[in-house]
Amino acid sequence: MYGTVARIHIKPGTEERLRQQLREFEAAEVQGEIGEYVYRTDENPNEYYLAVIFTDKEAYMANADSPEQDVRYRRLAKLFTDQPEWHDGEIVYVNSHDGAQAAAGKEGDGFEEEVPYWWPAVA
Repeated sequence: MYGTVARIHIKPGTEERLRQQLREFEAAEVQGEIGEYVYRTDENPNEYYLAVIFTDKEAYMANADSPEQDVRYRRLAKLFTDQPEWHDGEIVYVNSHDGAQAAAGKEGDGFEEEVPYWWPAVA
């Protein structure tokens, strides 16, 4: 699996627009996209961390390079107060339980059972 973690700062009063645009991304059913997690920090209600998960780097890059994603990103960027920090990389460990989806109200997102994923052995 592959993905990105981004730190963004949004303009005050644009949280509902952020939610709406994230829902639109979800509705787009992007090929290879597994899910997203969005965190709002306790210290700053306008600071968020987005974790986006894809099946592999190829699917991630295909989305990143697509004209459709460019349009979605440009709309989203209008909410930002500054440039996001992006941290792309291979997902090397996942531990997901049924309760995480139920608590988030996200049943049926591909993590219905515990996911036994661990990084490749180091030679």
